[in-house]
Amino acid sequence: MNNTKKSRLPFYIGIPVILLLICLRFGLYYLKSNGFSGLSMLLPVLLVCFILSALCTSALFAAWVYHDCKRRSDDPVLWAVIVFTATPFIGLLIYFLRRSEIKMTCPACGQHISVKAKYCQECGTYIEKEDNTVMEKQVTHHLKFIIAGIMSMVLMLVYLTWFIVSAATGNGINTNAASNERVWNLGTISMNYNTYLDDIWKLDFRSASKGFVKEQIMTITDADAQLLYADISCGTVPDGTALVLLLVQEDVVKSIDVTNLSEPLKYPLNEFENGNVHVRLQINGVENTVSEIYIQ
Repeated sequence: MNNTKKSRLPFYIGIPVILLLICLRFGLYYLKSNGFSGLSMLLPVLLVCFILSALCTSALFAAWVYHDCKRRSDDPVLWAVIVFTATPFIGLLIYFLRRSEIKMTCPACGQHISVKAKYCQECGTYIEKEDNTVMEKQVTHHLKFIIAGIMSMVLMLVYLTWFIVSAATGNGINTNAASNERVWNLGTISMNYNTYLDDIWKLDFRSASKGFVKEQIMTITDADAQLLYADISCGTVPDGTALVLLLVQEDVVKSIDVTNLSEPLKYPLNEFENGNVHVRLQINGVENTVSEIYIQ
């Protein structure tokens, strides 16, 4: 009994650790991204529900594999962990490709042998077949885990589809570059680097979807004396394209075209209040751009 409990210990510890890491990941993202401002709570709720239902699906199928391994005298904890961590789809595929046949114990020597064997390969004892052994092979065991796992998988797919459709249609997502809330992009950007160190924002990108917005929250400590410095160079500027710098603080919105700066921009901040300000670059087709922005 003690050995059984010890063998299950990694499985019991592993699931809470994985859940804790997922919660920690969401917490760190929340802090780093200034929360979920500009995003309908429906989307993170759907994402959390998807993750939880995926974990439930993996756990339920892992539980079935655990009991199936015990019937086959295999390592139940190892295979349960593999199915849980490798997602149920990949994990179950690996398990069914590698699972051993059902075994029984030789009544003479105790050796595990195939239920199809007529003689024990260890001691040569003739094995008499019983009707209940045949019935055991034909009945699916622990059916409740399979049914619950399938139901959880259906919920997982529903949440995922709902999330994708909501995100693709832009429902509940703020895409307004002049908004005081965080801007969420539905497009893509190809970046070389994006850093904010020592109060200096450096952004180097190759290309981006039209209207893509990159932003950084900066702090104004003396609005009457400080300036916003922007050294921006657009390497490729096709006809009809532009790069727009936006400064947003509550109801104050300033927009500056920085597509073709001949020298670094020095913009006064006396129309703003001391505190945080959204500094944004709205990319409208320009490519191979290098920028360095800071307040001083």
